[in-house]
Amino acid sequence: MVSANGGLNQQRVAICNAVAVASLLNATLVLPRFLYSNVWKDPSQFGDIYQEEYFVNMLKDEVDIVKELPPHLKYIDIEAIGSVITDADIVKEAKPIDYVRKVLPILLRNGVVHFLGFGNRLGFDQLPSNLQRLRCKCNFHALKFVPKIQQAASVLVTRIRKYHSSHTMLDKQLLENFMPNTTAKHNEKARSPSRYLALHLRFEEDMVAYSQCDFGGGENERRELQLYREIHFPLLIERLKNLKPVSPAELRKLGRCPLTPEEAALILSGLGFKRGTYIYLAGSQVYGGKSRMDPFTSLYPNLVTKEILLTPSELEPFRNFSSQLAALDFIACATADVFAMTDSGSQLSSLVAGFRTYYGGGHAPNLRPNKKRLAAILSENSTIGWNDFKDRVRKMIEEGQKVRVRGYGRSIYRQPRCPECMCRL
Repeated sequence: MVSANGGLNQQRVAICNAVAVASLLNATLVLPRFLYSNVWKDPSQFGDIYQEEYFVNMLKDEVDIVKELPPHLKYIDIEAIGSVITDADIVKEAKPIDYVRKVLPILLRNGVVHFLGFGNRLGFDQLPSNLQRLRCKCNFHALKFVPKIQQAASVLVTRIRKYHSSHTMLDKQLLENFMPNTTAKHNEKARSPSRYLALHLRFEEDMVAYSQCDFGGGENERRELQLYREIHFPLLIERLKNLKPVSPAELRKLGRCPLTPEEAALILSGLGFKRGTYIYLAGSQVYGGKSRMDPFTSLYPNLVTKEILLTPSELEPFRNFSSQLAALDFIACATADVFAMTDSGSQLSSLVAGFRTYYGGGHAPNLRPNKKRLAAILSENSTIGWNDFKDRVRKMIEEGQKVRVRGYGRSIYRQPRCPECMCRL
């Protein structure tokens, strides 16, 4: 049994890792459950987001998957018999041998184990090729969004594109029977292009607070973010007590600060994206609201969100379900002509970038800034000329565009270019 924590994308990683661990231990997997989070506040379960039967059938040759425990185990107090496994019991990026030594004896003795809060508890190297291949199959093939999400996402993508454009492999994989079927002609009134850029602007309050960076809001901002940390990140507060303080200026220099909307706009402008570029903005509420977004929208007024493009009645089935709303963003970002991210470490950005690499055929670019290099460029803002700025930003992005085989220890979900995932063996 697996109970995954976090939001949509953390849960997706947990599901794929759970499938691999079940195969490793030769165990039957109970359809994963999702823990309720006070941060995400979403009661959605697996079947609310993914197609259950498709998932089970796609993986049936590798792993037995059932929807619930069999009768002889259903009423056992799993915690009392010592079969609950928490993140404290398994190290991050654990190796297969850790599961064989620590978990398999419990499973053999009690017949059941429950991974509670299961997340990134399985490393990427050294891992048998069959387990890597299985995780790849789970992420890129077995996890299909339910028709409710596909249909709403199709409406969303249709309204972003405005008029007909040819379907891509990404459309087919993510929207299936609900692929856009727009018929409007391109005319003088339909000025917005069918091509669009999707931007994941990771500048929500949790990200901003966790970073411990300064964003120019003075003492009020510092107090507000400290209070947020104390409420939502108590473990971070405890850890910081035992560490030497690092100044916000040093954090920025090291590339650890989230990019502001203004910085994101400067990058896009430096890359040559014109004022008329149609941009879909993914993510939750931007910290600082409209005033923080004003520098971006003054440069790029054609900015839309799912809340703008979908009517209140179309959004109603998804209200109070943050993971289902995140699934709409996932699809809109994955099917975009260009995907830009401000934080390459975020789960949404990583998984979307991996999906575009896997199904994009080399025609689905992901724009990924190097925040450390960008910080060095921006530190010269009083002396650097615009042409020099553009050249350095383009070189930075081009470096991130180079085609690379997955490096040692790198996520197979983000970088699927490896023999076990994208190659025919």
